[in-house]
Parts: sequence; C-alpha cells; structure tokens
Amino acid sequence: MKKRTISRILIPMAVFLVIVSCGSKQEQQAPQAPPAPFPVAELQPKTVTGYTEYPTTIEGIVNSDVRAKTSGYIKSVLVDEGQKVRKGQVLFRLETQSLSQDAGAAKARINVAQVEVDKLVPLVEKNIISAVQLETAKANLAQAKANYSSVSANIGYATIKSPVNGYVGAINFREGTLISPSDPTPLTTVSDISKVYAFFSLNETQYLDFLEKAEGKTLKEKLANYPAVNLILANGSTYSEKGKIQTSTGQVNPKTGTVSLRAVFNNPNLLVTNGNSGKIQIPLVFENVTVVPQQATYEQQGNIMVFKVGEDNKVTTSIIKVKASVANLYVVESGINAKDKIVTNGVGKLKTGMEIAPQETSFDDAIKPIATLFKN
Repeated sequence: MKKRTISRILIPMAVFLVIVSCGSKQEQQAPQAPPAPFPVAELQPKTVTGYTEYPTTIEGIVNSDVRAKTSGYIKSVLVDEGQKVRKGQVLFRLETQSLSQDAGAAKARINVAQVEVDKLVPLVEKNIISAVQLETAKANLAQAKANYSSVSANIGYATIKSPVNGYVGAINFREGTLISPSDPTPLTTVSDISKVYAFFSLNETQYLDFLEKAEGKTLKEKLANYPAVNLILANGSTYSEKGKIQTSTGQVNPKTGTVSLRAVFNNPNLLVTNGNSGKIQIPLVFENVTVVPQQATYEQQGNIMVFKVGEDNKVTTSIIKVKASVANLYVVESGINAKDKIVTNGVGKLKTGMEIAPQETSFDDAIKPIATLFKN
C-alpha cells in the first residue's frame, strides 16, 4: 500500500523535472539577436557661421517733406506717386488770383507813396515844409515796397518745387484742397532711395558682445572692420545687396536700455523704400570648433546629451555644453572632443551600455540639414 503511494508521488515529480530540464536547455540554446545598426561618425573641427537677427526699419538716405510756404487752394498737382523728380522741379501750383489782386493793390500803394515823396522833396528844399514830413513819406514808401515784396514772395511760393533729387512718395492733398504752412501733414515726401538706411537696436549686453567680436581699438575702427550684414525682407527673402554698419550712437538710451545702430545698403533696383520693415542679420563666425548635428542629441533634465561609441561598440552618454546654435548644428564648448565617435541618428532608441553595429558615416554627410518634405 505504501509502495503504491510512493510510486504515485515520485513518477509525476520525475516527469516534471525532465520537462523543466528540457526547457532550461532550450532557453540556454536560444540564439541572441545581433546588435542593431546605427549611423556613426567621427567628429571633425569645422568653421561655421551663425547669425543673430534684429528687427529693422528702412528709410531712404534723404527724406525731404514738401510743405507749403503760403496758404492757398491747390490748382494743379504736376507729378504722380513714385515718380522720379529732380531738385527744383515743380510739383504743385496754388491758385494765385487773390494773391495777384493783393500784389496789384500793393503796387498801387507804392505808386501813391512815391508821388507823395516826389511832391514833398522840392517843398523841403525851399524850406516850405519840415524835413520830418518828407522822412515820414519816405518811410511810408519803404513800407509799401516791403508789403509788395511780401506779396510777390507769396506768389512765388505758390509754385512748389522739389527740394532734392529723388522719388515722390504719397501725395496727401489733391486739387481744390486749401492748404497752409501750419498743416501738420506734408504735401508729399521726396526721397532719395538709391541707397537705404536700416535702423536697428541692441540691448546693452548684445552691444558689448558686438564690440568684443569686432576688430579695432576705437568704435570707428570696429565699425569699419565689421563684416557685411544681411537684410531679411518682410516676406522672409534675403535682399541681394550686402550692407555695412555705418554708425552707432554709442550710448545706451536710459528709457529703452538699447543702443541704436545704422546700416546702409545699395538699392540699385529700388526694391526697398521708406517704411519697409525686416530684420538685420549679423554674422558670427566660429572657427575650427567642434559641432554636432542636433538630430544626434537628446535632452534630459535640462542637459543636452550625445551617445559616444567606444572601442567595444558599446555606447555611453556624454553631457555637452553648447556655445551656440547654428542652423541644424550645435557648437560645442565642452563634453566631447574631435576624433570622438558619436551616433548621429536614432538616439531615441539607445540606452547607456547598449552594444550596436556601427555604420560608419562621413561627418560632412552627418551634419547636412535634413531636407524638408512638406512645406506650408
């Protein structure tokens, strides 16, 4: 009875142990997956150019408001908006009928005063009247002539001419409008836009950085030696002409905390004009620096990380300190060195200590920007 009971217990246990043993052997004999392939590149020093951008407003190098010097109704507008004009060219004519009438009356008063003087001269010579009367008559004559000159000048002012060579801006008043010298709005503005000024501002920190990076001892030398700048137009395109920073106020505005600068651009095709807006792009050159493609990095707890590849093809993480961002690249200050090998893509699939199958990639290919497949 006892033997049968023992047999019933031992036999199932033996079967179980055989099964477990077979399973362990199968697990031990299961093949491991090969390391996954990842693109790897060896770092090389590069010279790259980054840009800082600042909002700018555009003006012609000469902007002259055209205003009336006398009151009157506009009789004719002789130019159109955008028209090229020369200095002294007639732009507007005012109605002069009332001024002509005033001139006639003033001329008549001169004649009357002249007759009075002519009549009194012989009487004074004969001591018939006092010389004081003659002097009074002469003063009246001078006053009459002055009044006539004033009216004549106003008639001349009724012909309004361009003060400079340039292009006519918006014409703010048309025929039949009564205008006067006290009008706050000019008749138009004539601008010379063969060259244009781009005005922009830097805060105090930016201005100090700007000066430190410029060659020269004085502000004048630094501005003269500073490289050419770009103008980004409102539509995002880069203006074909390069600009040069000409002047700086050199003083921090206490109200805005900024320093104003001015760049000048040639404008041969008159593509930009008064009132245009855009951005000034100032170049910043980094020579022989370590760079990594941003796609080769990831962020963790505020740190920027890369995966370095060791001789055993295992990856380790390294925190890098970034000096600047240039297009799709990070300019690295510390954390990695030239000749280090890093994984250039697919870093989201990696973990520290993981073994990979390195796929050697040219560093120049690794840092090329990824083409945009879709555009808005």
